[in-house]
Amino acid sequence: MGLGDWRRVTRAAADLARWKTHSIRPLALSLAASPPIPSGYHHDMAETNQTDKLPESSTTTRRPRAIVLGAGDREHVRSQAARLTPQIQQHADVLLVDLEFTEELAGVEADFAVVLGGDGSILRAGRQMGTNQIPVIGVNLGKLGFLAALSPDEFVAVLPDLCAGRFEMVEHLMLTCVLERNGREVASVLGLNEVAVLAGPPFSMLNVDLYVDGKLATTYSCDGLIISTPIGSTAHSLSAGGPILRKNLQAFVISPVSPHTLTVRPVVDTAERIYEMVVPQPNVGTSVVVDGRVLDQVQPNDRVRVERAAARFKMIEVPNHDYYRT
Repeated sequence: MGLGDWRRVTRAAADLARWKTHSIRPLALSLAASPPIPSGYHHDMAETNQTDKLPESSTTTRRPRAIVLGAGDREHVRSQAARLTPQIQQHADVLLVDLEFTEELAGVEADFAVVLGGDGSILRAGRQMGTNQIPVIGVNLGKLGFLAALSPDEFVAVLPDLCAGRFEMVEHLMLTCVLERNGREVASVLGLNEVAVLAGPPFSMLNVDLYVDGKLATTYSCDGLIISTPIGSTAHSLSAGGPILRKNLQAFVISPVSPHTLTVRPVVDTAERIYEMVVPQPNVGTSVVVDGRVLDQVQPNDRVRVERAAARFKMIEVPNHDYYRT
């Protein structure tokens, strides 16, 4: 390398040193002096696909929506409704209070329904909701508490967790009962507990033909025949000697009332089948009763069809309450 070449190399090295001093070092100092990047801010490409989360202080949470139902013909139900409704409003928006079971609930969009009363009030609430079943929590102000499991004070205690969504909901089987006469549908209703064909006055024994999927299964000589859901297994069917079924089973219980033959016992079968009851010679007062309410009187050879309903009854499960020990 000649002297001229050596000088040119030396000059280039000096220029490079000056460029590093005036460009890179000030940039590094400016980065070091910058304020720290806030936590939660993600800039690198490795995290650009993550879901951003707003700080809790800026997150908007919708208040739950509730309705209150009950049998207002009882004074203690009205007084408890007046006491509990303001407490519910502290945690949720109360869309309506219906103590007559008369409101149309088909278009009501609520997160849960508080039913004040006994199990009968819950049956009425389920019927009132129709196909728009709203999750139900029962406050027991009646005598029976298989479904209405909470006392008023217990309800107040669990209310914050309920409104925060910390609960489990179980869907239960419902049934549809259709009464056919001369090939025509004359009545239809949604039920939660059971359908019963009862002898009625003059209380002579009936012969009830049971059809399963259109085929004759057997004929019962009895005072009536009950087809119940698992929830209904703790009601009329239980009084007739039927078994208690776990509430979330998909099955029906067929229980004869006072059968003439001692070997006739209740039967449990799948809810996937269609069941029909036919009374060739009913009494004058023989009736179809659904969840304790008369649907219609039975005429000779009427067909009472019972099958799984599309709607599902939604029950909010209460901690520390055992169904079998209720």
